[in-house]
Amino acid sequence: MDTDLRIKESLKKLAPITLEEMKSIRLMNRTDTKFVTSKEKLAELLELAVGKYYAQYTSGSKIASYKTTYWDTDDHHFYMDHHNGRAPRQKVRVRTYMDSGVTFLEVKTKNNHGRTKKKRVSVPGQGQIQGEADFLYERARCTTSDIHETVQNNFHRITLVNYGKTERLTIDFDVRFHNFETGRDAGTGQLVIVELKRDGNVFSPILDILRQLRIKPSGFSKYCIGSVMTNPGLKHNLFKPKLVRISRLIGERLAIAE
Repeated sequence: MDTDLRIKESLKKLAPITLEEMKSIRLMNRTDTKFVTSKEKLAELLELAVGKYYAQYTSGSKIASYKTTYWDTDDHHFYMDHHNGRAPRQKVRVRTYMDSGVTFLEVKTKNNHGRTKKKRVSVPGQGQIQGEADFLYERARCTTSDIHETVQNNFHRITLVNYGKTERLTIDFDVRFHNFETGRDAGTGQLVIVELKRDGNVFSPILDILRQLRIKPSGFSKYCIGSVMTNPGLKHNLFKPKLVRISRLIGERLAIAE
């Protein structure tokens, strides 16, 4: 059985949870941890999660589609802050939940303690943020004239919730990038990005599964990796070792744009 089919078959065995039911989950003391792995390992993870996790069910499917466009300044201020390890740092993005058609302008802020906060406002669609100058200035100290669209991605997401409803697990895969500045496209192949969001240090069934599968924590920014894979003009020396490690992990080369 091929990997994509194994993923779909395992998802069928996971009890469904609706978006409305998800609203009852309030992670007040949330910690976030990212992991990277391959689709083959994801198939194993889902098989081991049966009986321990719900899978979010939206618009008739347990796999959701997302489109995100990142905005940055002409000198790539937000990208460079991340590359250089500065904190606090921010990202400005517009995300569309493709199954519902709902779109939000979001400002993500990561503080000196590694905590991430997200503020968002509904907008009509991708590229339509002109009416949100006040929101942008208040949250990111920039205006719509200071920033432009840089990198867009499309990906699929599975969301799991443990039976105790103390954690959420987002699993992103089939990530494709398009760079508005260079016109280049790239993809991440078999790469899977897992993010665990849990309430403090409560028991987490998925951590045992991740350890069993030897899936280790690893930071990953879709914006930064998508940028270095599609824009050869960006400084990228601090991201190169990460791309090399990920390439070895998934068994295929993720290349920096040249």
